[in-house]
Amino acid sequence: MSDFHFSLPAARALHLAAQGLLQPRRRKAVKADVLDAIRHLGVLQIDTIHVVARSPYLVLWSRLGDYPLPWLEELLAEGKLFEYWAHEACFVPVEDYRLLRHRMLNPGAMGWKYSERWMREHKADVEALLEHVRARGPVRSSDFERKDGKGGGWWEWKPEKRTLEVLFTAGELMIARRQNFQRVYDVASRVLPDWDDSRLPSNEETQRELALKTVRALGLSKAAWIADYYRTRPPRPQPEPLVEQGLLLRGRVEGWKEPVYIHPDLENLARMAQDGTLVPSATTLLSPFDPVVWDRRRAQELFGFDYRLECYTPAEKRRYGYFTLPILRRGALVGRVDAKAHRKQGIFELKALTLEPGVKTSERFVRDVAAAVQRCANWHQCPQVQVVRSEPAAFAAALQPVLDGEAMAA
Repeated sequence: MSDFHFSLPAARALHLAAQGLLQPRRRKAVKADVLDAIRHLGVLQIDTIHVVARSPYLVLWSRLGDYPLPWLEELLAEGKLFEYWAHEACFVPVEDYRLLRHRMLNPGAMGWKYSERWMREHKADVEALLEHVRARGPVRSSDFERKDGKGGGWWEWKPEKRTLEVLFTAGELMIARRQNFQRVYDVASRVLPDWDDSRLPSNEETQRELALKTVRALGLSKAAWIADYYRTRPPRPQPEPLVEQGLLLRGRVEGWKEPVYIHPDLENLARMAQDGTLVPSATTLLSPFDPVVWDRRRAQELFGFDYRLECYTPAEKRRYGYFTLPILRRGALVGRVDAKAHRKQGIFELKALTLEPGVKTSERFVRDVAAAVQRCANWHQCPQVQVVRSEPAAFAAALQPVLDGEAMAA
């Protein structure tokens, strides 16, 4: 067939449809929806910052609406998910273990995530810890007492924590479950007793399947976007031969020189996008680690949204705030909000809300944003929303009364 031709808004609509963010959810989520959402995304990135809900919970909320947080950990403990380095540390559907197993068999290629020197210099301690887990069962890092008086980041982890992590990267240990969001490590043979490396696909098959899963998850993708999703290393399959094999479709986006690629599973959605009948209507807040924005270049090219997480930037150098949540409204990224949930007080604080340059506001715009913020606040059990400041300043004055009304009606 001939190439698809998309306007930029149509390309955004196809992307959001594939990501589960096209329209507001119309039914209450059930537990199976959590697993289904992760399967559609391919990966669910993990982060532990919790000024608002931790990122994996928030990514799911943006798509599913209110749902019980324990469902995610339950799916992990039930063996329907596993954890490993995909985009970064991620929850991944267990059926995709075979696609990441190659990384475990060559952990030295994983960069800072694995230290061959540590394994070599602490060989006896590593073997003793592994035998401890085999004999006595699952462990947490907190089960081991710190003895050197240090603490902090990766390079100041206590020895047992570093050993657990390198064994995890090497696939000797897996995450059996989480306890208060702490990893619980167990030997891989107990977590996945039926796995056999004879089922391992070739490297070429693995790379091809990861590329196809990426394109499906993104809805449409430039060739340059594909590698980032699973952080795949060369040699990577090129999309044009996959088009020739019938495994991908090709498209063009108005104003872009490079073609885009579409998974055949999304052909009908692509036709709707091309015809202008795929209309985004969802307004919600996104996690900084949402796939829509985690690739800064892609977010810029697709949405004209320049996004960088500033929690690792010194406070005096931050432009937007510590942990800013992008605001998605009806197919556009229209701003970002630096939010903090004060759970004990029941207050959801908007420390700063910044709209994108050129965004036109209206009564409908204000109500869309207010409703999304209030839903997020209610999910955090913080029904009172306080807007500290906004850019433009007048937006806070327009937003706060609507939020107060939303809270009273809830």
